[in-house]
Amino acid sequence: MTPDAWWLPPEEMSCGLLVSVRDAAEADAALIGGATIIDVKEPDRGALGRADAVVAAAIAIAVGRRRPWTIAAGELKLGAAGIRAHLGDVLRRLPPTAARPVAVKVGLAGMGGAGGNWSAALLEFVAGMETGVDPVCVAYVDWQPAAAPAPEETISVAARHGCRGVLFDTFDKRGAGALEGPTADRLPAWIAAARGAGLAVALAGRIDEKGIANAVALRPDVLGFRSAACAGGRFGRICRQRVDRLGTLLRPAAAETDGSISGARV
Repeated sequence: MTPDAWWLPPEEMSCGLLVSVRDAAEADAALIGGATIIDVKEPDRGALGRADAVVAAAIAIAVGRRRPWTIAAGELKLGAAGIRAHLGDVLRRLPPTAARPVAVKVGLAGMGGAGGNWSAALLEFVAGMETGVDPVCVAYVDWQPAAAPAPEETISVAARHGCRGVLFDTFDKRGAGALEGPTADRLPAWIAAARGAGLAVALAGRIDEKGIANAVALRPDVLGFRSAACAGGRFGRICRQRVDRLGTLLRPAAAETDGSISGARV
């Protein structure tokens, strides 16, 4: 996979399999299990928790060039300058031959509502990205409790400001998943709008094995997992066997033979 097409799934999968990891050992487990994208995240710090730079660098070194890797950079309300500084700190800790992150994800929690100047902040974030690193904006499907802009607005502004992709995700990890919450019926329209705006589409938010059929039917480029890939849930540890199972369910051949995803259009 090249940085220009990191989100494209391998030929044998219906969509890419992104697994969020919190350390190098978890990254190894995810890679052995078949993850196609490794995402650096600290779940103790929220939906888009930013890992310490030393941890992110250790994960990047462990991943090497085996797979693309991305960074969850936290919420934009913390400041675009701080996100750039964090990315710079990570990069300084990498050897010159190490692969750089292909994308940096940022959320918009706390930036919705009248008078919010989040559009300018997002433009600053995009403009400050390192060459070859794609800016990705998170559209929270539960944007109201997150006090974030609505997904429709997020999609429009993200495309206008030069984001490469959008991630539809949940802010409240204790609430309903993206496919089960009160806005689930709006996901098809949001994904279609994102595609129409030229954005790559990732989907996450407490998607489990039972929900994979419905998730795949929405045709995202990437499906993201943490809880379903862990033994012990979101705050447990990445399990190689669980990642392997998720990969199996994302293979088109499985849709024809596995009753758990019968009827999926892949």
